[in-house]
This record gives sequence, C-alpha cells and structure tokens, in this order.
Amino acid sequence: MPKIKTAGIPLDQAKKAAILIHGRGANAESILGLSKYLKLDDYALLAPEAEGGSWYPYSFMAPDEANEKALKESLASIKDAWDQIAAAGIPSENVVFIGFSQGACLSLEFAAQNPQKLAGVIAFTGGLIGETIQEQKYSGDFDGTPIFIGSSEQDFHVPLSRIKESETLLSRMGAKVKLSIFKDSNHTIRQEEIDWVNENIL
Repeated sequence: MPKIKTAGIPLDQAKKAAILIHGRGANAESILGLSKYLKLDDYALLAPEAEGGSWYPYSFMAPDEANEKALKESLASIKDAWDQIAAAGIPSENVVFIGFSQGACLSLEFAAQNPQKLAGVIAFTGGLIGETIQEQKYSGDFDGTPIFIGSSEQDFHVPLSRIKESETLLSRMGAKVKLSIFKDSNHTIRQEEIDWVNENIL
C-alpha cells in the first residue's frame, strides 16, 4: 500500500480534511505544495504517494485491462486515506479531493464510484477513467457536491471530449460541475483555476 504523507492540522484535531493526489512523475510532497496557493489552512491534508511516481502505467483512456491492476491498487490507497479521515470522525461533507492530471482523474474516479455529499472535488486537468465511460460502474447521488474541472481545450493527455462526457455523468449523479476550459495548450494549473476554487469551494 502506498504511503500517505500528512500536513496541515493533525487529523485528530481537524474538522475538515483534504485528500491531495499527485500526477505522474510527481510525489506527495509536490502536491502538498499546492497548500501554499489554496485556502487549506484549517484542513488536515493527506497525500497518498504512488510507487514509482505513477498511479497506473498507461493513458487513463487506455484499454481497461492495461491499467486494471494498478488502478485497483491506486483506488485502494485513496480509500485508505478516506478511511483514516472517517475514523477521525470528520464527515464526508467536510472532505475535499484535490488532484492534478493522473491525480485529477483518480479524484473524479474515486468520487464517482463512491458518490455522496462532499465538500468538493477539484480536478486540475482530468476526467473519468476508462477506454470508454461505462455508466453502469457509477450509481448514487452527489447531493449537490461542487466539482471543478479545469483544463486546456487541447490538452495532450486529457481530451476535451472526455472532460465533457465526465461532466455529463457527474451532473446526472447530482453534482454541481464547473468547467473552466482554457485556450492554451499547457498541461498546468493556472492562477484563474486557483482563484475560482478558493472563492467557490474552499
């Protein structure tokens, strides 16, 4: 099981928690660095770390069997962080998921497979995982959870078409989805995204 790094308020003293999920080639420390820019001062922060810096080996839209084993293990590591938060008595509506790239895809995927009222899901460049979106995998109600997805309209890794398909399904499940799509082609987190998330979710 991947290790989980922590920061912010100690879990046993916190009323709110954030699970931060890094992208390919990064680590827990790097995604925790986002706390300098996001309003997370009153959160316990948990950042699982992928072995070898990658949550799954291929594109998030590769044939399902190619990523299946690694994806199952990665979702289990996020569940581990989730279980620690639940054990500390923090309710789901005070928990936010934050991810970039691979981490954004995992944030959306875990939330959609376990829908409930959350403080929010913040996906900096990501979409639901799979060669195609298999709607039968997802059932339940987000009960108005705010979900943010920001990306370039021509991101090399995450096609806009998958982002829009993800928005449709998540909205149908009761989430309030905000898309911020930018004209550039940069695979990055933009100041405009940070500002919107700070004002509307955190």
